[in-house]
Amino acid sequence: MTDSNIPVISATGLFTPENSISNEELVASFNAYVDLHNRENADAIAAGHVEELQHSSVEFIEKASGIKSRFVLSKDPILDPKVMCPRLPERPDSEISILAEIGVKAALQALERAGRKPEDVDAVLCACSNLQRAYPAIAVEIQDALGMEDGFGFDMNVACSSATFGIQTAADYIRSGSARSVLVINPEICSGHLNWRDRDSHFIFGDVATAILVEAKDIAPAQHWEIVGTKLKTQFSNNIRNNFGFLNRTHPESRDDKDKLFVQEGRKVFKEVVPMVANMINEQTERLGIEAGSLRRLWLHQANAGMNRLIAQRVLGHEATDDESPTVLDTYANTSSAGSIIAFHKHSEDLSDGDIGLICSFGAGYSAGTVFVRKNA
Repeated sequence: MTDSNIPVISATGLFTPENSISNEELVASFNAYVDLHNRENADAIAAGHVEELQHSSVEFIEKASGIKSRFVLSKDPILDPKVMCPRLPERPDSEISILAEIGVKAALQALERAGRKPEDVDAVLCACSNLQRAYPAIAVEIQDALGMEDGFGFDMNVACSSATFGIQTAADYIRSGSARSVLVINPEICSGHLNWRDRDSHFIFGDVATAILVEAKDIAPAQHWEIVGTKLKTQFSNNIRNNFGFLNRTHPESRDDKDKLFVQEGRKVFKEVVPMVANMINEQTERLGIEAGSLRRLWLHQANAGMNRLIAQRVLGHEATDDESPTVLDTYANTSSAGSIIAFHKHSEDLSDGDIGLICSFGAGYSAGTVFVRKNA
């Protein structure tokens, strides 16, 4: 294989919203909603017709997840006990959509870091959990907003694993010669599909956008990350689900039910996903001839601190240090497909030439993806 067919990560980009919500702010808002609900439904609760809601707490959130705050595009409405949902006004078709807008911001940063212009890019893949619309593709809108007259774009959704699935897709284009430079963009407005009134999940998600520029090695910047191996896996499960879609309007009786937002069986997910992902990583390291314990860094999906600790331990053979498995979960919360890319973006420049690391994501589906990379400094 020549350098023209070897895929590398040339650069990454990150867009972070201005507004952040701390656990203290979130709990105060949630508990005010609980008090309001219990007060307004006191008689029904006493009669056993309506469930009495329970307060949340900062301690509960941090013990359950490791999350301390999250960035959001719309803060005040989320914290309003009578609203508890972001407010993002619908834009006319003549304006760029908000999902494309934040995707473009991440993409431009990645291009700038690689010394690239939009016209150098052959393809755009918009890979994320929650696409703003069915069509036209957000990726094609981003392509247009970047000023790319040639090339192509399409959307893909593999939930929290969308970024790693997108990276392998882009790498395959490079290997086949179908493209030389591909942008994989992960705009995640997770606040829109989160049930902020659910005690078990109201703290999980945040908003962000990331971008990964995957290119042929012969045109990449001197400092880049060679993609030495990828692996994708899916296994059907109902334990993480969102039933929102265009067919909801055909059954109006249930179109506003809770399952039209994010729902999960957290304990089942923890129990089933940890061994699945750890085994997948270990099998792939063996296939690639990489000693798992020699992996310099793990950039894992940022969903739950406990899950990451167990997965890292099963891979490395010891409890990982913050240097070996960095976290951004505490400040960004779960940002779905973008989480492992944020960790890579913020915690990769200090590695040395030849160091091997792993970008890994996992989530609904179930789905999981691994991208092993080697630093070229």
